[in-house]
Amino acid sequence: QVQLVESGGGLVQPGGSLRLSCAASGFTLDYHSIAWFRQAPGKEREAVSCISDAYTTTYYVDSVKGRFTISRDNAKKTVYLEMKSLKPEDTAVYYCATDLIKGCYTSSSFYTKYPYDYWGQGTQVTVSS
Repeated sequence: QVQLVESGGGLVQPGGSLRLSCAASGFTLDYHSIAWFRQAPGKEREAVSCISDAYTTTYYVDSVKGRFTISRDNAKKTVYLEMKSLKPEDTAVYYCATDLIKGCYTSSSFYTKYPYDYWGQGTQVTVSS
């Protein structure tokens, strides 16, 4: 069955960096898009970034543009989220997700309106001094 496992979260000081990993199994990663979401306490979940199967589409929420980079290594069946210049407002549980039919959306609202079917368990990122 489809499984996604996130890792790489932790505690980091403001201005620091982290790299999150999303290990995929149970499906052929090469043919599917993967998105990263985050949810902070008391806030709605938001789509952070997405990368399509053929790298033709990438999405970043405005608040992370220029600081976060999404990439994929199909041979390792892993998608990464490189996070730099981290801010306290980046603190959240980060999830990766996929859908065997839907691709990446270029509009943030679509990630809520048309949710993905498969989700990992999440990894905590805390940005604090």
